[in-house]
Amino acid sequence: MNRPDPDATPAAVDVAPATVPPRVAGSQQLRLARNLRRHLLAVRVVLNALLVLALLYTVTIARVLLIPLVLAAFIGLALNPLVATGARHRVPRWLTASVLVVALLAGLGAGVGALAQPALGWFHGAPAAIKSFVPKLRSVTKPLEAANRATQSLVGGPVRAQPPHPTAVAISAWDVVSTAPKVLAAVLTVVLLVFFFLIYGDSLLRRLVEISPGFAYKRHAVEIVRSIQVEVSRYLLTALAINATLGALTTLMLWLYHMPDPLLWGVVAMTANFIPYVGAITTTIVLALVGMIHSHDLGNALLPALTFAGMTGIEGNLITPMIQGHRMRLSPIAILIWLLVWGWLWGIPGALLAVPMLTSAKLITERVRGWGWFAVMVQR
Repeated sequence: MNRPDPDATPAAVDVAPATVPPRVAGSQQLRLARNLRRHLLAVRVVLNALLVLALLYTVTIARVLLIPLVLAAFIGLALNPLVATGARHRVPRWLTASVLVVALLAGLGAGVGALAQPALGWFHGAPAAIKSFVPKLRSVTKPLEAANRATQSLVGGPVRAQPPHPTAVAISAWDVVSTAPKVLAAVLTVVLLVFFFLIYGDSLLRRLVEISPGFAYKRHAVEIVRSIQVEVSRYLLTALAINATLGALTTLMLWLYHMPDPLLWGVVAMTANFIPYVGAITTTIVLALVGMIHSHDLGNALLPALTFAGMTGIEGNLITPMIQGHRMRLSPIAILIWLLVWGWLWGIPGALLAVPMLTSAKLITERVRGWGWFAVMVQR
């Protein structure tokens, strides 16, 4: 029987190499893959956040260029069906576009000519109107003043309140001369962009489709572009018709109530209604102030504002959803966030263009692969 040699060195003993079970190795690789995927996702989130911040910064810096461009694009989309209808009847696009642009300039000039004098009158008369408006609130503020005097007497003796002196508001000729070139340049830029969009918009979209790779991509791009063009133009024309009707009814209502300058406040109501919620609330407050300045009776003064609030309530909750349909309805939270963002970036023009941009983004993301979540998030 062979026995092991006790004097043998450890080097002479054969040792079997340690092996890792396949199951343990697979779990380690899976854990490493998950950690790598988690790190890549974190890097992607950070890069996307930096990209969003860079885009916001760029949009803020370039707003002087982008606001006329976006406004002209929306006006061109709204008027493009008329140009396309004329082209189907063998009317040259440039001729229809020229007629529409001339009509647009004529309407804008007539509106400015009719509303400039009343608007300047209210602007110059604002201090005097506020001065005459304060005594009408005496019945409301009298108890508050009594409480204030009692508090002052308990704390440190009576204190005489000095009446505020309203600051004179005036517009000099130099202000008009220095501002007019900027306004005219902005209007001329928008008009020229609208004119060229109406003439060359379809050819530009056609060239964008032509550079798409493959027939399937071209067909999908044509469907997306045509559907978006039709639906966005339909939405813009419908919103314009609804707001114009609201402005006309507001003008008629104010005229029946014998309010001053009903046409001016009707145009204000029509323009402000492009800003959901905020525009209606602002116009209601303005009409309440105008009514209290114009009338000595509090009930008659608030009647136009209450009537307008009822009109906007019916329009916003019944008429607009019924006409626009379910696909055009947006979440109130998404609208308010969008208004906050674009009002912060572009001011009043951003607030006016926010909802058309949000609606257009929703219509686009519904048809672009990978962006359907955005349309679901902003939809009501």
